[in-house]
This record gives sequence, C-alpha cells and structure tokens, in this order.
Amino acid sequence: MTPEEPPGDAPDGHRPPLAGVRVIELGNFVAAPSAARLLGEFGAEIIKIEQPGVGDEVRRWRLGRGETSMMWRTLARNKKSVTLDLRRPEGQDLVRRLAATADVVLENYRPGTLEKWGIAPDVLRRDNPSLVVVRISGYGQTGPYRDRPGFGGVAEALGGLRHLTGHPDRPPTRVGVSLGDQLAGLHAVIGALLGLRARERRPAEEGETVDVALYEAVYSIMEGLVPEYSAYGLVRERSGNAIPGVAPSNTYPCRDGDWVVIGANSDTLFRRLMIAIGRDDLATDARLRGNAGRAAHATMLDDAIAAFTVTRRLDEMSAILDAAQVPGGPIYSAADIVADPHFRARDMLVPLDVVVVEDEVETVPFPGVVPKLARRPGAIRWLGPELGEHTDEVLVELLGLAPEEIAQLRGDGVV
Repeated sequence: MTPEEPPGDAPDGHRPPLAGVRVIELGNFVAAPSAARLLGEFGAEIIKIEQPGVGDEVRRWRLGRGETSMMWRTLARNKKSVTLDLRRPEGQDLVRRLAATADVVLENYRPGTLEKWGIAPDVLRRDNPSLVVVRISGYGQTGPYRDRPGFGGVAEALGGLRHLTGHPDRPPTRVGVSLGDQLAGLHAVIGALLGLRARERRPAEEGETVDVALYEAVYSIMEGLVPEYSAYGLVRERSGNAIPGVAPSNTYPCRDGDWVVIGANSDTLFRRLMIAIGRDDLATDARLRGNAGRAAHATMLDDAIAAFTVTRRLDEMSAILDAAQVPGGPIYSAADIVADPHFRARDMLVPLDVVVVEDEVETVPFPGVVPKLARRPGAIRWLGPELGEHTDEVLVELLGLAPEEIAQLRGDGVV
C-alpha cells in the first residue's frame, strides 16, 4: 500500500469527518504532535511549524538507521512541514497570518512562551475571533506550578501513576511508551472537537481556549485513587501484575517460559476458569461467590491458577481459555505483533514505502488508524514529511507570498 492522496474535492459522502478543518501545530516532542496526528488521520489539514534546520527533536529519537526516525514518520503522518523561526518577528508575523486562516491552533510550549513571542490566543483572535486554541503544558496555564518545565514522565509521577507501577519490593517504574504525553494528546483532541462543536453551535462567540495539563491527563485515569483515600484512608501501593481488590486478574507462568495474562474477575468468568483448570471445588466454594471474597483470597487463587498454567505451553493455555470463554492472552513483543494475523486483518499493520536510508525505499508496517469508522474512516495519506517539505506550498497558497519573498525569508534564516 502507498499513502493516499489528500481528500481534496472528494464527494461529501466520502470525505473524512474533519475534512475542511485546518490545524496549525506549534508543538514538539509527543503531546501536541500526537493530538495533531489523530486529527489529521480523520481529514484535518495539519500544518506543523518546525524550527529551520533543526525540526522536531523526535525526528532523531530512537534512530536506528538513516536520518529520520520511524517514530517521527508515525507521529507526523498526514502533516505538512513548514519551517519558521518563531523567535524572529518575521516568523511570528507569518504564524499570525497562518492562524487567521485556521480553525485550531495546537501548542505545547511552556506557559508564557506564546505571549513572549506575540502569538498568544488573544492576539491570534484579533483576525480570527472564533479560533480554537488548544494549549498543552506540564502543569496547566494557571496555578503555582505553571512555570515549571514539565515532561510526560514527571506528569506520570505527579499524577499518581508511577506510585502504583511496579512491584511492591522494588522502586516505582514506568511503562515503555510516552503514556503521559499520549494521554494529554487524547484530551487535547477531545478539547479541540468540543471547541469546534461549540463554534458550530454559537459562531458569534469567541473561540474556546482549551487548557490541558499533562499531570491532570494522567490523574484523570486514576479511577478511585483519591476518593478511596479520603473515604477509607486507603493509600494504594504497587501490586505488581495484580489489581488490588479485584481477583483473579494477574500474569501467570507457562511451561515454556512464556507468560499468560488472565482476567477472570467477574462471578461468571471465575467459575468458568476454575472449571477449565480442574478446580471445581473452588468454583463452588461459598467464600468465593463474590469479588470481595475472591479478593480476600487472591493469593490462594493465584497459586491455584499458576499451578495449572505452569504445566501447559502458552499456546495450549490460550486454547483452554478460548474454549472456556475466559479473557486471556500472551504478552506480545513487536515481533509477535508483526506476525499476528488479527492485527493484519484489522488493518493495524499498514505496509508503506518509506526512505529509511538515503535513496533506499523500504516497505515498513506502520500502525493503523484508531478508532475505526464504518462510513468515513480515517486514513494514512502520507508519512511524516521531510523538514520544511511544504514551506513554499503553504506560504504561497495560503498567504500569497511571491517566490522572491520566500527566497528572501530563507536567506534571512526565517524559513
């Protein structure tokens, strides 16, 4: 498969949901770029502003070969790269002019940065009153911590997630992806769509300003963490692969050295699992009829399940769980994902041609689009562009600059 062309003038019945929406991305790293990626997959035109000669640092993250990382190709797909120096008055003026043509501006600089550069929301709205501005930062635009630098990993710690991640006899750990940033990006998408919806219903009103804090995006998924502390005096601690108060739900060893994850923490699923592993006595044990009783005996149940799983290979265990209709499955590596037929059947491994090393095109599977829409699905139209690839196109088509003006700006280091 090769990237599709932009939607352009496709009949309305085939246009993606966000076709016609223009987003200016003033973001680096992961949070704002991940939000813009999702908006772009569903048809929004994403104009990503990058520093001339440098670009987004993610271009060089986990770079195995060549000059542009696969993380960048994924995170910046469907975007147009325009190079502008936002520290220069000329670059700031061009951003103001671009924002006048846009529906959404998405940024993740430290609070006060846009104000310092003369491109704060109130300034951008002078020529575009209904503009939606989505701001992502470590601690939000207000409060005593607003001026602190903030990254996703720190947000995961402050938001309560790191305290619960890992085993109780070991230091707190992290998951292997930029979870805090991605969560903030998802909340930014929600905020942008809410702002666009409000503008649609009340076009005369000033555009919405969305304030997304990384630590709050993390904190928002912490379920009953704080209410349980306030109501019960309970401070949750790290519990390894188990979920405190919910049983059985854990990771269990198999005979071949692999591990299987099993979640049988409902009354019906528990009985099915016990029968499947030959423990009918536990399936009918009055102490275990409800979750409270199972949670009280979680260690005993985990031992009973592990005593069975350790005698079976992973594939055998998976077949047993499937036959019993109990949720369970393997722990996949990247190699396992690439080999799995379900990922391919669901278009979650999209083969695309990409330049990995200069002048060498390779076919590489990239993650598919989520969520899946039946009538107007999202699409990968192209992978993350080269630095400044669309600068001339955007400045000519949107702002009407003449080629000689662009040449002058380029000579001055503005673009």
